[in-house]
Amino acid sequence: MHKVLVSRCLLGQRVRYDGGAHGPYDLLQQWQTEGRIVPLCPEVAGGLPTPRPPAEITGGNGHEVLDGLSQVLSIDGEDVTPAFLAGAAEAAELVRCHGIRLALLKSRSPSCGNEETYDGQFAGIRVAGQGVTAATLARLGVQVFNEDQLEQAARWLAALEDGTPTA
Repeated sequence: MHKVLVSRCLLGQRVRYDGGAHGPYDLLQQWQTEGRIVPLCPEVAGGLPTPRPPAEITGGNGHEVLDGLSQVLSIDGEDVTPAFLAGAAEAAELVRCHGIRLALLKSRSPSCGNEETYDGQFAGIRVAGQGVTAATLARLGVQVFNEDQLEQAARWLAALEDGTPTA
C-alpha cells in the first residue's frame, strides 16, 4: 500500500497561517481509514507558529527559493525563507522514509502550491509556479496534486497501485 503525503490543513487541522483549515474531503477520509496518509504542514514543521503573518515568494517560485535566487517574506517584511526550507526538508525526509510517490498539497500556498502561488506583493495576484515544498517534492519525482485535483490524484494512485502510473 502506497503512502500519500497530505497537507495537514486539508485534513481539517487548524494549521493555516490564519489558524484555519480546509476539508473534510471524502477521499482523504477514505485514505486516512486505509492508513495511507502521512500528514505534514511544512510551515509549522519549519518552525512557524499558528497563526502567523501571511507569507509570499518574492519575485520567483519555489524552485528559485531552493536555488537561492528568491526569498519568502512575510507581509511584515520578515525573511521566513529558512523556515520554508526547513519544512521542505522535512517533507523530503518523509518521502524518503515512507517511499512516497504522491502528495496532495494546498493550492496556491508558498509552501505547497503545485501550479501557482502569489506574486509576493500581497495583492492577491496569482503567478504560475510551485511553492517551496512542492518544488522540493517535484525534484524528488513525487507527483503533486492539490485539493481541486482529488479525482486526478485518486486515478494516479490507482494506476500506481496497478503498476502503471501516469501524470
